[in-house]
Amino acid sequence: MRKGGNAYAPIIAGLLPLEAKRLTMRFGGKALLDDVSFVIHAGRPTVIMGANGAGKSLLLRVLNGLITPTSGSVVWGAGLDADVAGRRSALVFQRPTLLRRSVLANIEFVLAHHPGAARRQPAMEVLERAGLAALAATPARQLSGGEQQRLAMARALASFPEVLFLDEPTASLDPVSTAAVEGMIVDACAGGTKVVLVTHTIGQARRLAGDVLFMAQGRVCETGPAAEFFAGPKSEAARAYLEWL
Repeated sequence: MRKGGNAYAPIIAGLLPLEAKRLTMRFGGKALLDDVSFVIHAGRPTVIMGANGAGKSLLLRVLNGLITPTSGSVVWGAGLDADVAGRRSALVFQRPTLLRRSVLANIEFVLAHHPGAARRQPAMEVLERAGLAALAATPARQLSGGEQQRLAMARALASFPEVLFLDEPTASLDPVSTAAVEGMIVDACAGGTKVVLVTHTIGQARRLAGDVLFMAQGRVCETGPAAEFFAGPKSEAARAYLEWL
């Protein structure tokens, strides 16, 4: 961890821009992703929006390297292969996946590069920022839904990712927990981590987005600055989506 720096600041740089080149994913004869191309740059969060079944979550997993596309490629700015880039990025799912260990042990797990005795302090610093320090000894699965999601976020951020992919991290949370998670997103961005966020919540998108990538039926219909998108989306699909919300 950097001395005097933001606890969520990445320790390296160079992954961005991240470019998707003609990504296609077919299953059962259907194109779940259909010739998807775009570029993600550093800065405020890139928010991916679209109706259910548009391909948003699948796209996130392809970008993160969890799923290999049928065709096309993901090109990281530093020219790194997917395995190396994957170690420098992180993904948090809508439903947090936690170890059957204490809150503290979940954070220490990703600090394996530290000697055992040296993991406690950085792990506690991460928990403090997540508002979970008082629950360090609690079994992770005894936490509330909002606390579990904050722990999942904290664990991802403890690895200092340069890019953090978030798949609807507040979808089932109450307003207080949602605000806490959004605060962690803002803090991560302030420290230099690029956030790529899938959300259905237009208010959240308006609060956090620097730019928007809108999808429909496996395709990217439009991309652009958030202010321009919300003021006047260019695609018919995006206009219909925003009107429906």
